[in-house]
Amino acid sequence: MKVRAHVFVSGRVQGVFFRSETRYEAKKHGVTGWVRNLPDGRVEAVFEGEEEAVKTVKKLVDFCRHGPSGARVTGIDVKWEAYKGEFKDFKIRYGFHFMSF
Repeated sequence: MKVRAHVFVSGRVQGVFFRSETRYEAKKHGVTGWVRNLPDGRVEAVFEGEEEAVKTVKKLVDFCRHGPSGARVTGIDVKWEAYKGEFKDFKIRYGFHFMSF
């Protein structure tokens, strides 16, 4: 079984090591994907995992519900999506990337 979670976290989640702690947890458990800050103050992350990592992806989503010690999470939006297998590891993305239509 393979799983992918796309997560948006609101609250005091920037400037509190949210991204680095999320990357640490993901790498420790073999989950791939990325995490980044958004210009509106939220943090966005994508987690992917296979087989036993499915449980870990759910643990990472649970981690995002509270974050590191300095964070104050006020909301989380989780979208379970189709697994794509597009990542080799877990990275912090820097800067803001916008798509124009």
